Parts: sequence; C-alpha cells; structure tokens
Amino acid sequence: MKHHFRLLLSLTVILALGSLAACSGKTTTTQSPHKRVTLTFWHGMTGTSQQTLNELVRGFNHSQSKYTVVASAQGNFTNVQQKIMAAAKSDTLPTIAQTTYTNVPDYVHGKFIVPLNNYLPKRTMARIDPHLRQVSYYRGQTYALPFSKSIGLLFYNRDLLKQTHTAVPKSWEALQRDATRVKAQGLTGLALNQNFCAEWDTLTFQAGTPLMTPRPKLTSPKMLAATHVVYDMLKAKTATTAGTDGYGNVQFFKGKTLFYSGSSAAIGVLQTSTPKGFHWGTAPLPSYRGNRHVSAIQGNDLVMFKSASKAQRRGAAAFMTYLLGQKQTLKWAKATGYLPLTTLVDFLFHRCTKLLFHNWINCPVKLAIFQGIFSRVDGHPKRVRTRIDLLD
Repeated sequence: MKHHFRLLLSLTVILALGSLAACSGKTTTTQSPHKRVTLTFWHGMTGTSQQTLNELVRGFNHSQSKYTVVASAQGNFTNVQQKIMAAAKSDTLPTIAQTTYTNVPDYVHGKFIVPLNNYLPKRTMARIDPHLRQVSYYRGQTYALPFSKSIGLLFYNRDLLKQTHTAVPKSWEALQRDATRVKAQGLTGLALNQNFCAEWDTLTFQAGTPLMTPRPKLTSPKMLAATHVVYDMLKAKTATTAGTDGYGNVQFFKGKTLFYSGSSAAIGVLQTSTPKGFHWGTAPLPSYRGNRHVSAIQGNDLVMFKSASKAQRRGAAAFMTYLLGQKQTLKWAKATGYLPLTTLVDFLFHRCTKLLFHNWINCPVKLAIFQGIFSRVDGHPKRVRTRIDLLD
C-alpha cells in the first residue's frame, strides 16, 4: 500500500513539474519582445535641420517595429568625412551616413559602400526628381540617395534697399554697380560665405566655361572674366567674405550689408536668428551678361556601408524609402530650406500654384523655396511644375 502511495505521489509530482514547465515555456514565448535591428546613422546636421532630422527619425522608428535608427551628429560635414575615413580603417563604420556626393568615388574605390540598386526598387528611385537622381549615379550604379540638397539664393535687406533706393539686381553687373554706389554711404554690397566656390561655379557655367567638367578651360578669357566678378568686388571692398564666421549671414545681420549670397539651406538658420526689426527677403541669384538664370545644386547624400548586415541593409532601405514619403520630404523642405526630393502627380500643379501666389507670396521661407527652384529650372516649365507641387 505504501509502495502504491509513493508511486502515485511521484507521478503527481512529475505531472505537476511538467505542467509548470509547459506553462513557463508558454509565458516566455508570449512575453518575449521582438528584437529590433539597430541602424546607426552619422550626419552633419545642426540647429533646425538636426531637430527636424531627429523628428523624422523618431517618426520612422514609431512607424514600424522591425528597425531602430540611432542618429548621431558628428559635427560639421568635414568632421563627418574625417570620421568615416577613420572608421573605414578601424572597421567601425555606421550603417548609413550623410556625405557629399563628390566623396562617392573614393568610397567606391575603397570598397566600403554598396550600391543601392539591390535594396531600393526602381519605383522608389523613380519618385526622386530626375535631375537630383542623376548626381547619385557612378559607373552605372546608384551609390547615394539625394537628401540635403540646396540651391543658391540672394538674400536682401529690405530696409536698406528702401533706404538706398536700390532694386533687387537681376544681373551681376547691376549688383556690382549698386555695391560701388552704396560704398560711399559706408555700406557693403555683398556678403559671401567663407567658401564662395558655388558663386564661381554658377558664374563660369553661365559664361559657357563650367568649372565642373573633366577639362575646364582655366585660362579661357571667358572663365577668367566670370571669376573676376567676385574677385574684383572683394578687391574693391564692395563685397566681403565670412572669414572665421564661416557663413555670410553673420555679416548680413549686422545691418550694413545689402545682399547675402547664400544657400536655401540657410533659411532655417535665418529664421531662428533674425534680429528684432530686421526684415529680409529672397531672390534668385543674378544672371551673368544676359545669360539664363542658373543656380548650382549643392548638398549631401546618404550612403550605405558594406559592413552593414543584410538585415541592417534592408532596414536602411526602409528608412530611405520613408524619407522619400510625401509627408516627410515636404516637412524636411519646409523646415530646413533644402529642396523637396520627390515629384507628385500633375493635377496638383494648378491648385498649388494658386495657393502659392494668393497665400504664400509674403512668406519669405516658402517664397525663397519657390524663387530658388525657379532660378534653377533654366526655363523648363515641367521642372517648375514638379517642384511647386511639393510646396502645398
């Protein structure tokens, strides 16, 4: 009897332990959280642009449950480039990074970035403005995604123009004359960034002797004349560079300079740092010797590194696709002054154009984006239409 009782007790204990184990296994499986794939993202954004980028990153992370993007500011773009090159040597590269498209050939030769063709479908790439998309190609492959793209704009001090009876110049020749005239009043005509290669690029392109070409005509009289526009103004002290300030908006905001040749990306900075009582507006960069208005596209792209795992690459592609969404690209453009990257359907053109001229004409930010985009379209209405669509 005792033997049967011990056997029954043993069976009961075994069954109880089995039940507990089963329950324990079931609970673990149910409560185990889904492990996200972490994507590291190095960038060079600061101020309003960094704040907006962080908002976009949070939006992506909340929009799905597979990936988590961790954005990390690495300083200015020069710092980002330096850290990328150092990380390539130590095998500590991030998943993706922001970089100037001119760095892409070096990255390809170093074998530490991968083409995006296998990760971003053609229909996704087709949403990008074709003129911006062209810059992403290298040796028949798409190695970069256009992201923080800007164009040159002419900012002007409304009050000084009124005070000096000066009109917004449509040509560099007019700007030179106005700058010479106001110098006698203790004013400077033009403020430039520390680096004014964009102005040289625009001027030489309009002169028919572009700098950005495999065989630039460096000794051509036309090229020399075009580069001397800025050089002569600096020599005559009718223009000034930013020097250690980096950007010409510092000089511009001192209230003694009529114009500032800058980038549409400066709009966010100017918005948040405009002194009280200071009124500014925007216009396309002047034309040169009657040639068509042209503004060079500047800025940075996104690249994906070879060291990323397959899961990270898929996540990076998902993040890039998210950034190209209508809501995201419009938010990015409005907040930062960078160009909207994608095109929308044509039927929006009429509605957006009407809104633009009736409701936005007094808004310097939206007007700057429109005017700047118009200055770079070189007279092609179709390109204007695809850009205005994104301003609604």
